[in-house]
Amino acid sequence: MSQKDYYDILGVSKNASDDEIKRAYRKLAKKYHPDINKEHGSEEKFKEVQKAYEVLSNADKRAAYDRFGHAGVDGQGGFGQGGFSDFGGFNGFGDVGDIFEQFFGGFGGGTSRRSTGPRKGEDIRIKMTISFEEACFGVEKEINLQREEECTRCAGTGAKSKNDIKTCSKCSGRGVVSSVQQTILGRVQTQHECPDCHGTGKVIKDKCSECGGIGKKRQTSTIKVKIPEGINDGQQIRLSGKGNAGINGGPTGDLYIFFSVTPDEFFIREGNDIYCELPLTFSQAALGAEIEIPTIHGKVKLTIPAGTQSQTKLRLKNKGVKSLRTNKYGDQYIIVKVVTPRNLTSKQKALFEELKTIESDNDTLFDKIKNVFKRTK
Repeated sequence: MSQKDYYDILGVSKNASDDEIKRAYRKLAKKYHPDINKEHGSEEKFKEVQKAYEVLSNADKRAAYDRFGHAGVDGQGGFGQGGFSDFGGFNGFGDVGDIFEQFFGGFGGGTSRRSTGPRKGEDIRIKMTISFEEACFGVEKEINLQREEECTRCAGTGAKSKNDIKTCSKCSGRGVVSSVQQTILGRVQTQHECPDCHGTGKVIKDKCSECGGIGKKRQTSTIKVKIPEGINDGQQIRLSGKGNAGINGGPTGDLYIFFSVTPDEFFIREGNDIYCELPLTFSQAALGAEIEIPTIHGKVKLTIPAGTQSQTKLRLKNKGVKSLRTNKYGDQYIIVKVVTPRNLTSKQKALFEELKTIESDNDTLFDKIKNVFKRTK
């Protein structure tokens, strides 16, 4: 069965730079991440993207893939995952044992690389929706999280008592068992996870009644989350040690929170800058005005220069959002929109008729317009 080309999976050319490959990976990983994309098949696409990036982001693996295709990086055709840089020898591998480790997980009765010691627990990824204001100024929230926690009765051992934990007799505590296979390279001894102890090297005679021998329990925990000021839509934070409990006494995994920010009715955020639209009447635009403007930090007075045109951009310095990296504030930009009146009173119509008669006199037009508007005050 043919495999997809890794360059095609990431949507890059074969001479793409490392930065281009990284950008393509980040875009696709975010698009197909199982915690974000719930469509059927997204998880498989996410795995494809990860596999392609794993190969193409590594100089040695990419070189092997370019020369030999999939056989150069996934163990097919005799090249192994590390790449085969020299047909005349085993360059790129530590020794002959490493080759068998790549193919069969070990040989010759040697010790497997599978760890039976402590292992870190799995990470948890969740999505949180917050308001525009909460994203701008930060907030502390409490969330109820379902996660695997260490059993308090057995302290994570899974046994009723320490005396109930015995060394696995099937694997002698190694966590793996050996078998012999006949291959094209001859008789090869391979190693697999021990079916009795599931790779831990230990068996439990009398299991903990609370967790049933697992050493962990799935519980609902209330966790306080301090969301930093300036977080933006699509960004994430990591809470160390707030994931699932570890294995064999290993550390707890982490909690990753991906944020979705609800849009504001008036403000639009671009990076750390804030944009809004300000409607002005003809007279305000022509004569100038002082107007109270809302910002995310409160109301401020803004001077509108005389003769301001529609779509003019006015700046309020440091009235934007605080940067997560520099702690500096962005700016607020006001986009002027001169509004054309629709329903004119008879007096307004008369004034506009008067303006119409003086439009041909370009030298004094602006002063005359100002004088006409002033008579309405």
